[in-house]
This record gives sequence, structure tokens and C-alpha cells, in this order.
Amino acid sequence: MKKLSKKYQEASSKVDKKQLYTKEEAVSLAKITNTTKFDATVEVAIKLNLDTRKAEQQLRGAFVLPHGTGKVSKVLVLTKGDLAQVAKDNGADYVGDADMINKIETENWFDFDVIIATPDMMPSLAKLGKVLGPRGLMPNPKTGTVTTDVAKALEDIKKGRIEYRADSFGNVHAPIGKVSFTEQALLENLEAIVALVKKLKPSVVKGIYIKNISISTTMGPGIKIDLNTFDK
Repeated sequence: MKKLSKKYQEASSKVDKKQLYTKEEAVSLAKITNTTKFDATVEVAIKLNLDTRKAEQQLRGAFVLPHGTGKVSKVLVLTKGDLAQVAKDNGADYVGDADMINKIETENWFDFDVIIATPDMMPSLAKLGKVLGPRGLMPNPKTGTVTTDVAKALEDIKKGRIEYRADSFGNVHAPIGKVSFTEQALLENLEAIVALVKKLKPSVVKGIYIKNISISTTMGPGIKIDLNTFDK
């Protein structure tokens, strides 16, 4: 059994695992129980009553948080012609087409966080699916990363767009900011992602949809939130 660090044990002692905290208390506790020296990420975990084996109950997309994520993403744009200049003018870190695809394939190059691709590039990029897929880097229309509106896609990513997806157990994990954020900023980001998940409830789901919500920092303890506090 893995031995828990002294810092983690100390932080964990401040959280009552049996208690459901208000969203305000949870955000405050997350900042207090951070155990890292670096500016840790605060993440929300939402357990949903979904059977993701069924197409109508799959949940996936992208969303721009009100206060961003605190992370500046490096973006590779795969496109040709005039849109290549649009990408450069709108803050893309890397722009190219076959040359960049070849660089990834032959040099194992991954000095980027997100790929935006125009539809015409997808056939060429498909051969890298087994490499990009497991890393969560394969562009997808559902997340807005396969598009001809390169300027808008870049703007959203630079503002702090996140991608969300329900896993096979119906869990949605998403960053809501950094420990250095104010409690109000973290709270507003948390409220925004929960409101989005509620809005996206599949019509076929009956009974309780959101089973539980908790937040934690990188390497910090989980803090359970009273679902009723999101109705206020």
C-alpha cells in the first residue's frame, strides 16, 4: 500500500470525508488543502447517471470557462492557403500542413497542447489516430477543433476553453482553474461547468442525473459538495 505523504495527511485531516460542503466551503478548502509548491490545478469530478455505451448518453464537447484555466496552451494549426495566415495572425504557435504531420510522425514531436485542423487536413491526419488519440490530441468536430473558423477556435482556446467527456463510468473530470485564482473566480468556473452539465442532460435519462460532485487540487484530497448548493 502506498504511503501517504505527511503533507497529504495533514491536508486530508482538514476535510471531513463524511460531510457534504457548500460550494463556497469546498472552494475555500481546496485552496487551503493544496499540498504542492507549484500553482496546482483545481479539478472538479462529476459523477453522472449515464450509460456511455449508448450513443444517446455520451457526453462530449468543449466549453470556455468564465475565468479560463490559468494555463496558456500551445496550439498547432493544420491548414493550407489563406487560413494559414489567419492562424498566424490570431496567435497560433505552430502552423503547417503535411510538413507538421510528417514532423509528428517521424520525429515524435509533441511540443503543443491542442491541434486545430481544417476539414481538408483530416484525411492526411487520420494515419496518426493511434498516436494522437491516446494523448487526447486528435481533432474532433464535437470539441470545435475541426473547423474552418480558425480564428474563433484559437480565440476560445487562448481564453481558456476546456474539453469535457464522460468516461466509461459516467464521470466527467474538468479543470476549473489554479490555486492562485481567487475563490470567486474558482466558484464561478465551477458553477459554469455544473450548469453546462445539467443543461446537457440526455432526455432518455430517468431519475437522479448528477450523483455527486467533488473538487480537489493536484495531489490534494477530494472535497464532496452538497448538490443542493447549486440550486441557490
